[in-house]
Parts: sequence; structure tokens; C-alpha cells
Amino acid sequence: MVLQDHSVRTFQIWDYVVFACLFVVSSGIGVFFAVKERKKASSREFLVGGRQMTCGPVALSLTASFMSAVTVIGAPSDVYRFGASYVIFGIAYTFVVILTAELFLPVFYRSGITSTYEYLELRFCRPVRIAATLIYMVQTILYTGVVVYAPALALNQVTKFNLWGSIIATGVVCTFYCTLGGLKAVVWSDAFQMVVMVVGFLTVLVKGSDRSGGISAVWRTAQDGERLNVFDFDLSPLRRHTFWTLTIGGMFTWLGVYGVNQSTIQRCISCKTENHARGALYLNLLGLWMILFCAVVSGLIMYAFYATCDPWTAGYVSAPDQLMPYFVLDILGSFPGLPGLFVACAFSGTLSTVAASINALATVTYEDFVSQCCGDISNQAATWISKALCVVFGVACTSMAVAASYMGAIVQAALSIHGMCGGPMLGVFSLGILFPFTNSKGAIGGLLLGITLSFWAAVGAFIYPVSPSYTNPLFLSTANCTLLNSTAAAVTQTPLLMSTSANSDRSVLAESWYSMSYLYYSTVGFLATVIGGLLITLLTGPSKPQEVKPWLIRPVCNLFCFCSEKYRRLCWCGVNHAEEKMDLGMDMNFGTAWENHPDQDKIIKTGKNGKKQSYDLQEAYTNTAFVPDTIGQVMSKP
Repeated sequence: MVLQDHSVRTFQIWDYVVFACLFVVSSGIGVFFAVKERKKASSREFLVGGRQMTCGPVALSLTASFMSAVTVIGAPSDVYRFGASYVIFGIAYTFVVILTAELFLPVFYRSGITSTYEYLELRFCRPVRIAATLIYMVQTILYTGVVVYAPALALNQVTKFNLWGSIIATGVVCTFYCTLGGLKAVVWSDAFQMVVMVVGFLTVLVKGSDRSGGISAVWRTAQDGERLNVFDFDLSPLRRHTFWTLTIGGMFTWLGVYGVNQSTIQRCISCKTENHARGALYLNLLGLWMILFCAVVSGLIMYAFYATCDPWTAGYVSAPDQLMPYFVLDILGSFPGLPGLFVACAFSGTLSTVAASINALATVTYEDFVSQCCGDISNQAATWISKALCVVFGVACTSMAVAASYMGAIVQAALSIHGMCGGPMLGVFSLGILFPFTNSKGAIGGLLLGITLSFWAAVGAFIYPVSPSYTNPLFLSTANCTLLNSTAAAVTQTPLLMSTSANSDRSVLAESWYSMSYLYYSTVGFLATVIGGLLITLLTGPSKPQEVKPWLIRPVCNLFCFCSEKYRRLCWCGVNHAEEKMDLGMDMNFGTAWENHPDQDKIIKTGKNGKKQSYDLQEAYTNTAFVPDTIGQVMSKP
């Protein structure tokens, strides 16, 4: 496809109108729930939706927040440059959802917690909880700021869409509907934004394939350009994308973000029953596959369209992340409003991610710090504190986006922070859930070891960039470019020549440890945390079985029904196995229990002699779900 006009397009009035509708509707949802739920002044209603959400909207919300604008803009560019192997992420998504639904969700849901990191105090000790919470807060604020800034910058440089206006508008709108409507507003706004994302992608697929000569022509061009060589079974951990890095590395990366992340688990425990929560996760898997398919096909269509004149190599765009916006304006620029629809599609992912982060940060801060440090807090005061925290973190995330503009290349490192932190966090939760004998010293020691190794690998890769020989970028042609054609060949060949001469000066560490695929950062962090934690536990002595509550663990043997009772007891390491069996036989509706006892918060938070009991909330859920002689007392109306 030969380009006739390489001038930078700008947005028209209808594009701004369509884009503005996204913000107006999202804000309107927040106002709606603020009015609708005004009589339910409860922090539990605000933070977890009263535990009355159903699986449909939660599934859409999970998919929307999982697929940020980095995915909408970055994934097609990745396919354009490296081929359709990106689709193998679909296998990793499948394992991630299954493990989250069957391994982690039952523990979090049945323990009745609101903050995911509260589990770590129940299972280990308070220092482990505080350490994990602080790590989560830092990584989320940093990542959220980059998620806002990166797509805004790409769109600004291609479309001249106002950079700071879009960043500030994103922060203000997300903070607005999070503060007014709480989790319910976040979930339903995400559901709407998910629809916008799908419509935007489908518009690009239909028009792009038509402009490229049809799907069959796209397929032939992609095949000729080696973009359909999906399966590479090279076992080398240094290769950027192979079948193994995408499945194994991708699984650990996304499981750290998904299976034990506050943002995801908070939505799941907001469901009225555990079955609803599990159903939301499996429905969400269908959404993940659909968005992944759209992103991969968009990348193939974009390659077919620019097969003989690559805008990036020719210098029409300055970065690969600008390819998708440039492509959209090329094929949709003559249709008023449609470029605005795609920008709305990209920013829908941003809004979903930011809103989920703000709500999750407010929740962990309230549950892990405010409620623990203050005395008895009334429902009204707790709600106002939660709203204030939403405002604080909305400002923090927006400010981080502004700070990201001064970071330069550090933005690339910030985008990998989920991988660096997610693996160790997954490891410490796995120590608690899968290994009943792990003690507190093993948990904190393993977490520190995992964080150290994963950060060492990632920071080293940032200082010593990976050689192109490991990333394997595919050939891009500028044969039919109308501009800069005389220098295109040199531009294409220069990186390879430079990398060849530079390789001889690189250390062994730079050519091995620092050249590891970025998808293995989480795997390294997870393995280091688990192995280190188990070794420290063996050296310092295992936990006593009577100190471990049975509903806080879920050994892997539970997932395999063919295991005998003997082996199940062995894997439980002396913890009361019979009590766990009673637990699995019950499907407790926590939302109804709290609805029947609207004053339960105040009763639970006050112990003997009027003193605050840190664990009373968990004990109330424990009694409700697992102790037969107190069920009637908790569930019956006074």
C-alpha cells in the first residue's frame, strides 16, 4: 500500500464530540449511583458494592480494566513488528483465569476480607501485610500514571490531540465517578467502556481489512511477511517471545497482576456468592480472548496496509506506539467522528485501569492503615474517609502521569513494574495458600529475595538494553514510500550494524541475566520467593498446625478429586482437614448476612471492654461460614 499523504492529521469537531461522550456517560454513571445509593451510607457499600454484584457486569469490568490503553495501542504495534505470536497469550490467559477461580478466589472469598493483603496478616503476621501493601501502592501509582501518560502522548504526537487536556480530564473524570459512586460506579462504567472498546476495534477491523484488499489479501501479505510464524519452541529464556515465554512467563506475569491483585479480587468478592464470582472470571476469559483476537488481527491488517511503506522506518512517526493511531487516521480520517471513536476506545482502557486503581488504593489504605490505626469509626465517617482517599489517589495518579513526562526512557522501566512486583507478590500468597507449614520468617524473607532478584534483572536490562538478535524484529519495507525513500534502507540496517559491533563489548552478565525475556521477571520473582521462603521455613522451624486456620490454605491436592484421603491429609501438614471439608460443602451468601445486620460493622469492631479487635471482622465471617453452632446466631435477625 503506497501512502499518498503523510502529513499529520488533526481531530475534527465530531471527533471531539464522540470522545467527550465517553467522559460524559462515565461521569453520569457515577452521579446515578451516588443518587441511587445515597441512603446506604456504609463503607462496605462504597468499597465492595455491599457484596451484591452479579457476574455479568463484574466480568465486563474485569476485562475492561485488564486491557488498558497500552494494550489497545501497543499490542497491534507489537504484532506489526514481531508477528502474530502475541496470540499465544490466549493460552496464558486461560491458565491465569482457571488458577484464579479455583485456587485463589475460594480462599479470599471465604475468609471474608476486603483488602487482599489482610490475608497475609491472618496467615502470617502484620509486617508481611504492611510490606505487601506498600509494594502494591507504589507499583499501582507508578503504573497508573504511565498508563495515563503513554497513550496520551502517542495520540498527541500523531493527532495533535491535546496532551495535558486529555491527562487532566482522565484523572478528573475517574476521580469524580469513583468518589461519588464507589465500586458500583466503577464496575458499571467499566462495562460501558468495554462496549466502547469492542466497537472501536470492530470499526478498525472492518474498514482496515476493506482498505487492505480484504481478509484473504491481509492473510497472504502477512504470510509473505513472516507475520504468521506463530509457534517458536526455542527453549532459550533470552528470546523475547517464544511459545514458552508467552505461556509460562505470560502466565506468571498476568497471574501476579490478576490472581492476587487487589483490583481484581475486590471485584470478585463484591459478588453476592462465590459461584457468581467464579462465573465472572470465566465470562471474563471470553472477553480477554475477544480483545486479544481484535488486537492481533488489527496488527496484521496494519502490516498488510503498510507492507511496502513502513511509516516508522520512513520517519513519518517517531515511535512504534504511534503506528496504531496513525493507521486509524489513515483509514478513518475521511469519516467524521470515527477517529474520535477509536480514541474513545483507547481511553476506555485507560479510564477502566485508572478507576480500578483508585478504588483499590482507597480500599487497601482504609482497611490496612486507617481502620487499624483509628478507634471505632462510624459508617458515615468511614464512607467519607473512603471518598476522601479516592480524591487523594486520583490526584496522586494524575500527578504521576505529569511526572512521567519528565522521565524520558524511565517510562519503559515503569511499564515493567507489574512484572517485577507481581511475581514476588504471587510467591508470598502462594507460600501462604499452598504450603501450610510456611512460617512468617519464610514469608518476609522470600518476599525480599524475590523483589531483589526480579528488580536486579529488570533494572539491569534497562541499563544494558537487550540485543536485537534476541528480540528478532521482522523485516519492514520502505520500497514504495513517497518521502525519505533515499534514507530508508540505511535507517533499517543501522540498528543491526550497531548491535553487532556493540555485542563484543558487553559483559557475560549483560548477555545472559540482563538479556532474559521481560516475561520471565515475574517467574524469577515467584520462584525466588517460594524457594527462599521454604528454605527459611525449614531452617527456622515450620508453623504449628493449630495456628493455621483451615480456610486460609488450599493445597494443590484440593484441585484433583482423584487424590486419596490419605494424600490429602498429608498435604495439609496436620491442619484440621475435616473442618475444610465442611467449608467446601457450603456456599455462603455474605451479602445477605451483612444486609440482615446493617449494624454489624459497629458490633464487630468493638470487642470486650469496648476495645477494638483487629480480627473481629474476619472472625465474624469465619463463624458465619464455618462454625455450625454459631450460624444461627449470626444469620438470624435480632
